[in-house]
Order: sequence, then structure tokens, then C-alpha cells
Amino acid sequence: MKDLAEKHLVLGLTGGIACYKSAELCRLLIKAGATVQVVMTAAAEQFITPVTMQALSQRVVYGSQWDARAANNMAHINLSREADAMLLAPCSADFIARLAHGLADDLLSLMCLARPIDRVPLLIAPAMNREMWSHPATRRNLAQVAADGGVLLGVGVGEQACGETGDGRMLEPDELLQDLIAFFQPKLLLGQQVLITAGPTYEAIDPVRGITNLSSGKMGFAIARAAREAGADVTLVAGPVSLPTPRGVRRIDVRSASNMLAAVMEHAPTASIFIATAAVADWRPEQAADQKIKKDGSGLVPVLNFVENPDILATLAQSSRATGGALYCVGFAAESHDLLANAQAKRLRKGVPLLVGNIGPATFGQDDNALLLVDAQGTRELPRDSKLSLARKLIAVIADRTRARG
Repeated sequence: MKDLAEKHLVLGLTGGIACYKSAELCRLLIKAGATVQVVMTAAAEQFITPVTMQALSQRVVYGSQWDARAANNMAHINLSREADAMLLAPCSADFIARLAHGLADDLLSLMCLARPIDRVPLLIAPAMNREMWSHPATRRNLAQVAADGGVLLGVGVGEQACGETGDGRMLEPDELLQDLIAFFQPKLLLGQQVLITAGPTYEAIDPVRGITNLSSGKMGFAIARAAREAGADVTLVAGPVSLPTPRGVRRIDVRSASNMLAAVMEHAPTASIFIATAAVADWRPEQAADQKIKKDGSGLVPVLNFVENPDILATLAQSSRATGGALYCVGFAAESHDLLANAQAKRLRKGVPLLVGNIGPATFGQDDNALLLVDAQGTRELPRDSKLSLARKLIAVIADRTRARG
């Protein structure tokens, strides 16, 4: 999936050791479908060569405002007008100060000042020592740049080239890629508080055994990412999975259905949308053994008594906030057969306005899926596609429903 297809980006490099990350960032941007025009300051060329960036971008790299290769010797005009966005990565403390004060004595600073501010956004990935990052002058300059319309992408925390540890590292290339992709997504859920459950639950039999299922959590994590891209504040309650947390998403790890219910109930009072993608175990052993249950050679099989787990989706769907219209609930049904009939029945049983069905064995652990949307008006199919693409389509549907409701 080419998330940045048809996007033309200016990637600006300023002086800093983080320039080594810019090579990988350039590669990832192009892999995502973008075209990339690299512009470097003289300080950046002390850390990485224009030859390297030209090889990766497959375009001539510009560095001087006097470059005669640009038409009319106006590279600062030509290159800025062609861009869908400018990304400064790394952006040094010095360059942030220059942006704050409107200085324009090299090509990159000229482009930042000359760009059409209403249609060419400026995204900034700072990179500097922790003391420079926390200095009052830097804080003032960052505030001014943001007030002037710059989009600050934040910094990482960890070891720095100087040997110190703290805030100020440039974000990793994949993090910046995700932030850039998210920037271009429509903000359909801006202002919404979205609560999502994902993955399986695990119900202990004894300290080493338990009951679970094959859900990988990938669909729920994709929905969390898509909701965050759409501008929502997202809380993800995740069962036992080993997936990376989507950028900007608040994650709460749980184990059992009871754990998941407790986490959901804690955050439900502030949520406006609840999406229950988790494959919650219907039953659990009535009593988990304190020690491993062992064979004793008799051939007798231990008897396990089961009790029903709490119904998380029904609990929220039947709450006063949901019935009063303050909480929009979406359920998921992972079926093995008769998808339409089972999904329709589950929607009515749970009392949700929208139920999303899929065939579990065909999607568990996979990167793609096919969805069936069921509501009171009928059904709609979302054909097989990547889970992220389906998640974005589902988020658009939910945004339409919540706007119509509100």
C-alpha cells in the first residue's frame, strides 16, 4: 500500500549527527510512494554527503541559493512551489531559531520563508542535545514556530551522540514516516475519544496452561492507528499480543476477560466511540489451580468447571451513556460459518448500531481481511484488502454515523 502515492516532499537536512537517519527516512518515503527532493544546509553536508542523498532520492540535491541549475536561479521559489509538504529532519536548534526569527540566508531557510504557507505545510523533526532541547531559548523558538504554523513532530528519548541520555533525539525514520502518513489522512474523528479492544484474552487453567484463541490483534491495532490518523484521542486495551503500539495511541495491556472489562469500564466514561474488536473468551475455568495440574498415571482426565465471562460489548452497549447517545458502540463478530446470519443475530443480541463480521479462520494472523458491515438498514461488504486499508474505510463509516447521530 503506497500511503504517500502522488505526494511530492521536500526533505530538508540541517546540521546534526541525526543526518544518518535521514538516508533511511528518504528510502522509506520513496517506498511509500512519494517523490523526494532533498535540500541540505552546508552544516548538514558535514555529516552526510549530497551524493548519498542523491543516490537514494534519484534527484539532484540542492544546497545553495545561487545554484545555477534552477530556472532563473530561483531554487527557493521553484522547489517550494512544487511540494505538497516540507519536512525538516533533522532540524537543529540553530535552524529552529532561524525559523522563529524569519532568517533566510541559505537555500533551505529561504524555501521555508518563501513557501506558500496556506498549501505547503512545514513539518519539523527536531534533533539536539538534551540541554539544548530544554533551554528556554529553544522552548521560546519552538513556540513561535508552532504559532507561525509549523507542525512539531516531537523528539525521542534515549542515548545521544555526546554520551548523555535524555530528550532531544530525532525520532526514528519509521516513526517519522508514520507521522507524515497520519498528517495527510483526513481528520474525520477530530475531537473524538475512541476506546478500542483488540487481541485475544487468556483464561488461566493453572500457572502454565490457559484457554485462548488465534486472534492476532492486527485488525484492532490497525483500527487504533486509523482512528489516531483521523485525529481521535485513542485508548487501546490489548490482550496478550506482541504487536508494536501504533504511534500516538495510549495502550493498556490486559490478560483475561475480567481484566479487559475492568480497563474498559475505567475509560468508558470519557469515550465517545467504543470499538470492540477483541476476541474475548466466552468462558473461563471456575477456579484456576494454584499449581500445574499433572497426570497421575490413572488415565483419568481432570474435570474443569466453567463459568461465563462478562459480556464487555453488551455491558457498554446497554449502559446509560450508550442508550442516551453519548457513546457509539461498534461490535465485531469472528465467525467460522454463516457469517451474515450470525452477525445479524449478534448485533441484535448485543444491542449495537453497527456490527462488523469476518470469518475468523480466514483472517487470524493475516495482514488482510474482508469485512461485512451489518446495521438496522442492511449490510455492506468491504472486499478483501489490507487490514489498515479496511480500518481506514471503517473509521470513515463510523465518522459518518457519529456525525449523523450528533
